[in-house]
Amino acid sequence: MSEPRITVRGTGSLKVEGDIPLFDEAGNQIPTPEGRPYSLCRCGQSQRKPFCDGAHNSCEWDPALAAL
Repeated sequence: MSEPRITVRGTGSLKVEGDIPLFDEAGNQIPTPEGRPYSLCRCGQSQRKPFCDGAHNSCEWDPALAAL
């Protein structure tokens, strides 16, 4: 497995690589794809939250509003 890394994509999701556990606000671990990268939604429109489903491509979302 690669070194843990989160990449902020300029026009979409957060790409998560490596062994980084994901938890909900209650502290419950959310299953993630084992050994594969996954993407987290930033636009808020995904039907698979917290995971990205590409909804940012068809909604009016300005990624600059979520910029660092």
